[in-house]
Amino acid sequence: MSYHNPLTPPRKSATFDNHTLAEIRRAAATGIYDIRGAGTKRKVPHFDDLLFLGASISRYPLEGYREKCDTTVVLGSRFAKKPITLKTPITIAGMSFGALSGNAKEALGRGATIAGTSTTTGDGGMTDEERGHSQTLVYQYLPSRYGMNPKDLRRADAIEVVVGQGAKPGGGGMLLGQKISDRVAHMRNLPKGIDQRSACRHPDWTGPDDLEIKIMELREITDWEKPIYVKVGGARPYYDTALAVKAGADVVVLDGMQGGTAATQDVFIENVGMPTLACIRPAVQALQDLGMHRKVQLIISGGIRSGADVAKALALGADAVAIGTAALVALGDNDPRWEEEYQKLGTTAGAYDDWHEGKDPAGITTQDPELAARLDPVAAGRRLANYLKVMTLEAQTIARACGKNHLHNLEPEDLCALTMEAAAMAQIPLAGTNWYPGKGGY
Repeated sequence: MSYHNPLTPPRKSATFDNHTLAEIRRAAATGIYDIRGAGTKRKVPHFDDLLFLGASISRYPLEGYREKCDTTVVLGSRFAKKPITLKTPITIAGMSFGALSGNAKEALGRGATIAGTSTTTGDGGMTDEERGHSQTLVYQYLPSRYGMNPKDLRRADAIEVVVGQGAKPGGGGMLLGQKISDRVAHMRNLPKGIDQRSACRHPDWTGPDDLEIKIMELREITDWEKPIYVKVGGARPYYDTALAVKAGADVVVLDGMQGGTAATQDVFIENVGMPTLACIRPAVQALQDLGMHRKVQLIISGGIRSGADVAKALALGADAVAIGTAALVALGDNDPRWEEEYQKLGTTAGAYDDWHEGKDPAGITTQDPELAARLDPVAAGRRLANYLKVMTLEAQTIARACGKNHLHNLEPEDLCALTMEAAAMAQIPLAGTNWYPGKGGY
């Protein structure tokens, strides 16, 4: 006969926690895997596990109100006749019209333009509103080729060939039927209301040699004016970066698993890919080994939230960063003022990730005309511009404290790590030591 001490509360399994049990029951009841948006929700080593070493006696800080700290970045200077110059190294990642409402895409363009940075089309083609309100617009070229045409390639300021995405490296995109409106269907040449799934790989190449040919085709179409980016999901960053460079990329975009997505399988988001922090140093090492660091620019995305994150990514060797989820929050996504409506959807502000359902109360991840009208693109654009300004100022503050007059002068030597995992991934010494796992010595 067993005896349970009433003073000891029942103990639940760490392996079979409440979420795991609920998922088993849901799968058993429906026979359908879970689909959601956003990025991974599991805790992985991230920029919070790094700290900056500010200047004191051994380093000389800069005075914040008198001494300049430059934030400009030039992207695409390797081959393009017209490289892009941005006022801040914080760019807007690709998010499609279809996944986002027209008002949300317009707001992203407005905010990025005010801040002096670029925005990116995402899958599904270029809208006139987005082109009209984006001073610098990057056009994504994906396996689906939805909306792709030579005219829009030439209208863009840069072209981003998307090979992979951090939330689902090795997987294709999803846009469920409820978000395929008349306009989305027309732009993508799809039937209205029918689920759309993009291929996981481009149909006309199977490797880096074919990619090189495709990049040359894109250069010919655009008269060698536009920078060509290659975007990869964080999985094998050293080799993918090296092969992108050898294929002729001007810029490599590297997306870690904290990067979001409009919709994919939850099991994919949580179990495929690598943390953003683990991706940066191998990619930088590949560029250095090829003699291309700072000649081919590296953009890092996936979980960037603050100016501190920006500064840390740049200190590890990136040239710029891209934000997606954070930009949507700045526009008004997951805003507590819509809490009552989020609860009606079975969720809460700050946790809403069912973007694929098209019922977003904030009017951002929807094609419902009534919901989309809730988002004022002018006001939302100003909020995004304010957020980008604050992030830039925060990154400058840190750089000056480390004695640097340009954000690109930040370096690994300015950092220390708080955990063994972060030290190993970022190849940054553990705080109070000159050692990280894998370095050797003590």
